[in-house]
Amino acid sequence: MSETIKILFVGDIIGKPGRTVIKELLPKVVSRHCPDMVIANGENAAGGFGITISIYDELLRSGIDVITTGNHVWDRKEVIDLFKGGAAEIIRPANYPEGTPGPGWVIKETPSGIKVGVLNLQGRVFMQNIDCPFIAARSAIAEIKKITPIIFIDMHAETTSEKSAIGWYLDSEASAVVGTHTHVQTSDERLLPGGTAFITDAGMTGPVDSVIGMQRELVLDRFLTGMPNRFEVASKGLELQGAIITVDTTSGKATAIERIKEPLTPR
Repeated sequence: MSETIKILFVGDIIGKPGRTVIKELLPKVVSRHCPDMVIANGENAAGGFGITISIYDELLRSGIDVITTGNHVWDRKEVIDLFKGGAAEIIRPANYPEGTPGPGWVIKETPSGIKVGVLNLQGRVFMQNIDCPFIAARSAIAEIKKITPIIFIDMHAETTSEKSAIGWYLDSEASAVVGTHTHVQTSDERLLPGGTAFITDAGMTGPVDSVIGMQRELVLDRFLTGMPNRFEVASKGLELQGAIITVDTTSGKATAIERIKEPLTPR
């Protein structure tokens, strides 16, 4: 009889409010769903832009096993020290050019010893024109499959079409392709025919009474006036959003995907 594991993915953690959600709500979500591994996108965890060494440590202490990132990974320069210091639980998109600090994928073990490959990719449509994520994915998957058939992919991209395209492109090759970056959870979670779990965007963890995590008054001012201003993280309507994927450990194919949208009840 085949064994399965559950992977909980937490959508983009937004600033201190998002970290508060992680601290207070993640243990409850873990208790309810009993995942074998927790992965989270942490590129917005420091004031909405980037991640610091202390926040990296904080997220690991909160029960996150692997931190993925995206285009904001370099917003706090100390992340380079994290990568150069050999931090083993944070990755950057694998399709940055050769020589970029940090790994684009990592192998982590569950408490029961099951190896899981976690791969980070970044889209190019309306984003920085880095290397091709499709080609980078094939190269990384070939290496990961030498170790494990279980491969989780965070596809950090702007457009739904690019995320959908890479989901179909990697169907049967990856256990899951989960989109991030737009901070708006989509309702299209599904199992693709080849056994890959897919959702266009897992959403965000933080303040939903906002414009994608930022104070709406500041965003509206920029839209209405065209003048530059500094965005600040909002603080109300806190939620944990993400998805939980069940994977067959022998084949690496997903057997289920469920969206998670859990509010933090105000005190």
